[in-house]
Formats: sequence, C-alpha cells, structure tokens
Amino acid sequence: MRHKLKASFLIITVLLIALSTFAINPINASADSIEVDAEAAILVDAETGEILYAKNIDEMKEIASMTKMMTEYLVLEAINNGDINWDTTTQISDYPYSISADASFSGIGLIQDKDYTVKQLYEAMAINSDNATTIALAELIAGSESEFVKMMNDKAEELGLPAYDFVNSTGLNNQDLGDNFPDGTDPNAETAMSAKSTAMLAYHLIKDYPEVLEYSSQLTSELDDQTYENWNWMLPWDNDNFAQYYFEGVDGLKTGFTENAGNCFTGTAIRDGRRLISVVMDADSRDERFHQTKKLLEYGYSQFERQELYPAGYQIEGESVIPVAKGKEEVVEIASKDVLSSTVKNGEQESYSVTYNFDEGKLNDDGQLTAPIEKGEKVGTMELTYNGEVNHGSILSEGQAQSVDIITTSAIEKQNWFMLTLGGIGDFFSNIFSSIADTVKGWFS
Repeated sequence: MRHKLKASFLIITVLLIALSTFAINPINASADSIEVDAEAAILVDAETGEILYAKNIDEMKEIASMTKMMTEYLVLEAINNGDINWDTTTQISDYPYSISADASFSGIGLIQDKDYTVKQLYEAMAINSDNATTIALAELIAGSESEFVKMMNDKAEELGLPAYDFVNSTGLNNQDLGDNFPDGTDPNAETAMSAKSTAMLAYHLIKDYPEVLEYSSQLTSELDDQTYENWNWMLPWDNDNFAQYYFEGVDGLKTGFTENAGNCFTGTAIRDGRRLISVVMDADSRDERFHQTKKLLEYGYSQFERQELYPAGYQIEGESVIPVAKGKEEVVEIASKDVLSSTVKNGEQESYSVTYNFDEGKLNDDGQLTAPIEKGEKVGTMELTYNGEVNHGSILSEGQAQSVDIITTSAIEKQNWFMLTLGGIGDFFSNIFSSIADTVKGWFS
C-alpha cells in the first residue's frame, strides 16, 4: 500500500512539473504570445516588411495626427525634387493663422507678415505636431490644402496603401476647420486608414527619406522664442515622469489624438541594426498608447531574430542542374545568387523551405537552356516558403514570397556549326529510323 502511495505521489509530482513547465515555456505557442490592448495594432520588420504581430490591421479607423506622416513625405519629396528647399520662406495666410490662434488646438502661436523657413515649419509639425505649420506647408507646396489633399491620396495610391482616405493635411476633423475644410471632402470627415496602411506609410517614409528620423527624435525645438516639446514620451527624456515609457532605440515617429481616433501612435526603434515599426490605434489613454507600443517592441526584439536561412550558392538537392541545348556541355549548374534571410520567430528555424521558379522565357519547349550561356546568368528565382502555423504576411506584397535570383555557376559555349550539323543529321536519321520502325511494327500488329 505504501509503495502505491509513493508511486501515485511521484506521478502527480511529475504531472505538476510538466504542466508548470508548459505554462512557462508553451510548446507550439499560439499565433501571437502577446495581446495588445488597443482596437488595432501591427508590428513590422522595417527591412523586409514582414508582419510580426497583427490585430484588426485591415480595419479603417481615424488616425488623427498620424496623418502628418503623409504631409511629411510630400514635403521631403518636394525638397528632394528641388521644388523647395529647407531655406525656402513663406508667410502665414489667414487660414493657418486662424488655426494657430485657436488655443484649443494647442499649437504654436504664429505671426503673420513674417517669413518662416520650411525647416522651421517642418520642425514644428514633426516634433510638436503643430497643425497651423502643417497647413502652411501644404499651401506652400500645392497652392491650397484642397490641392494638397489630392496629392496625398494620389501618393497613397502610388505607394500601394490598401485602405486610406485623406481629407486634410493635419488629421483634425474637418468640423474643426470651419469653412476652410478642403474642397471635395465631407465637412464632417476625418482622415482614416488601416493599421496596415499606416505601417506601410511609415515604412516608405523612413526608407525613402531617413532624414525624417533626425526630426522625430528631437526632444525640443524653438520657434518665435517659444520652446516646444515632442509628444513622444518613449524618447530618452531626462524626466522621471517619462521613465516608464522609455524604450532603448526609439527615434520616432508620430503620435495622434482626436475624439474619434482615440490615442494613437506610430513608433519605430532600431537595435543592433534591426529596425521595427509599430502602430497602435485607439488605445485606452495617452499613457497606454506608449505602454502598448513598448509591449510590441519588446515582443519583436525578444521573440524574433534576423537569420540567414539559405546561404549564397545554395542548391536544392536533386535540382542543381538544368539541361542545355546546342551547348558543348549537356547541363549547367545553378545556385542562389545571394543570401536568403528572414525575421524568424524563436523555435521556428525549421519552418521554412525553398523552391525554384524558373523564367519560362529562358527555357525552350523541352525545358532546356539554349547555349551560349554566360556565367552568372539569371534563370529564375529561389522563393522562400513559411510552413509554420502563423503567417501574417507582409505589408509590401500580397502573397508574394521573399526570393533571391538563381544563376548559372559556369559558362557554356555553343557547339560549332560542324557539330551542330552532325547533331542535326543524327536527329534527322534517328527520326527516319523511328518512323520506319513504327511503320514496320504496324504491319505486324
């Protein structure tokens, strides 16, 4: 009896240890091992566009001042194109002045009949999310905010954003603009985008104009002898009140709040050369938009790692050669041109495989390459496939796999005319012989 009790005790103890171990280190964890307390959220690898976390990412929602990321993009594009420069000056028209003078918009009080540089206006927009300076920049670039809104929507289409509706340059509700709301937009509308589109916009803004981070990471700046502060509390502030929000590597990007949008934040950070982009939409409070962003970034950096899955020169077993027509060699070897890497979740290194996708235009009807063939000639792509349980896809492509080129590893010369002629004669008589054989065979069948 005593032995049975000991055995039962041991079994129960082992089960309890196993269950506790599973709870701490769950095997085959669910889609995402975190839950973000916001209406929508996304986490993206800024190099590959891979989505590492997703919650309601296709739902259109108001985005408040995150709208200004598109205004920033168009300003930086205009500078890059030479249409304006940082020292270009403009004065404040009645419309942005009326917004600036309204204390409810908590902006910087601008002065009319004074020249402001593009840099001054841009800094106030990017750092302090000032609405009046944003409108002044829109008017400078397009002549009017109405025309600028058309540019915003055209650029969104050009960038391939899947879900968007820009109605003004600032992210305010059109009601707040009074009679100045842009032509062609609803007087009660507010700019809306999906979390996926917002992340895509942030991705293109950082990729195309990395100088945006020089401004979004500034803690303070000054205009008209007024010092203003950045609304991003995750930056390295020397302030005990903000210490709880700080996250090493954060250098942007854009906060937002309206009654309709709630508290929003597009964040970005870089650590050990890896940049992540996060979007949190309609969090419970101003504090929570940063707490939830911190949760996303911690998840991304602790649970994922950029890994080289297949080296340059990789060959799929059993598929390392392609037959060659009219060449001095009958086959040519192929291999991947570059390293194929991905952002891999811990424990999922074995969840990937690759396949070849040959360029049909390079092959004849018999699936052969035709000589002459150069060394390093591209013949197709090697595509990466994820075979795990959770695949959020990418913000950059719909169903398009990561890939690298596959190339020939040597050159194959074309046979000389004599050998080709002999080969042709051989083929001719071979065909005749086959035809005669088939005929004779038919006589006796």
